[in-house]
Amino acid sequence: MASLSGAATTAASRLLPSATKARLSLSYSSPTLSPRSLSSSSLKCIRSPLLSHLFLRQSRSPVRATSDSFSTVASPKGYASAPDQLKSAREDIKELLKTTFCHPILVRLGWHDAGTYNKDIEEWPQRGGANGSLRFEVELKHAANAGLLNALKLIQPIKDKYSGVTYADLFQLASATAIEEAGGPKIPMKYGRVDVSGPDQCPEEGRLPDAGPPTPAAHLRDVFYRMGLNDKEIVALSGAHTLGRSRPERSGWGKPETKYTKDGPGAPGGQSWTAQWLKFDNSYFKDIKERRDEDLLVLPTDAALFEDPSFKVYAEKYAEDQDVFFKDYAEAHAKLSNLGAKFDPPECIPIDDGPAKGAPEKFVAAKYSSGK
Repeated sequence: MASLSGAATTAASRLLPSATKARLSLSYSSPTLSPRSLSSSSLKCIRSPLLSHLFLRQSRSPVRATSDSFSTVASPKGYASAPDQLKSAREDIKELLKTTFCHPILVRLGWHDAGTYNKDIEEWPQRGGANGSLRFEVELKHAANAGLLNALKLIQPIKDKYSGVTYADLFQLASATAIEEAGGPKIPMKYGRVDVSGPDQCPEEGRLPDAGPPTPAAHLRDVFYRMGLNDKEIVALSGAHTLGRSRPERSGWGKPETKYTKDGPGAPGGQSWTAQWLKFDNSYFKDIKERRDEDLLVLPTDAALFEDPSFKVYAEKYAEDQDVFFKDYAEAHAKLSNLGAKFDPPECIPIDDGPAKGAPEKFVAAKYSSGK
């Protein structure tokens, strides 16, 4: 796994245009931002970008949002989302990623909207899942969603621009695009998810995983089995921790700063699972298995992947073969993104032309997220 020296990382960061640096420092810390215009309200954001517990519960106090939260503009009749607008929104998300390096928090946004699904509840939207409910205050205040207001603020201008795209679709589009743009596999996505209409349709708190439960493997199974996912999918999805970092002031986990997080895009600090924490690859599995670097984070739920006999089969395989990991991850991510969703039209909306392509070869931003 390639990594740059601290000096090289610092030098590389100087190559960023000054305007881009300003965006990196300001886009996550504006104290006034309204849901629609992003110009005025009492929304208060938590200072730091690239939060990356992804699917793990945060222990800090929840964020506060406005009572109205992020309202939805109706999409064209007959479709939950407009296909052409979905394609254009994806291009805008790519540009957002290039200037803010917000890949981890956008992945987490999509995961947390979908991850409330309960396969034992048939009715929509009571069953939870990918339905856009995360835009409402009552769900944003769940402890597991601390910091996700930052992600909503980042993509709200895209939602305002493309009113024919639902929040449910936009959250999943942003999550899949972030994986792909970070060098990960092409996710076989489909669209047309219907949004819930109000905060009374949000799921109750407590459906998302915790980072340090007494019995990590059993806890992961309790949560993911409730979603209808299996052991292979649990391990594959855990591999997304190759992106991002944990901040102790938010989650209670990780170091305040390491050699890998003292420089780079966004606010410095936190502890990452991998050296190149803005690059999607199989380093997460390699690093957990070897445990040779004290500056890399291993949570109890991470360690369980190599301690539980069933999980270990897949974790070992993914550490050895990135292609297998990419294949299984893409399938698991696509399945997760559809959980609980109600599609309109029922046959869904594809926005990719032709067969899925391989992972992108380039990912320039990764060089800003490693150092020694």
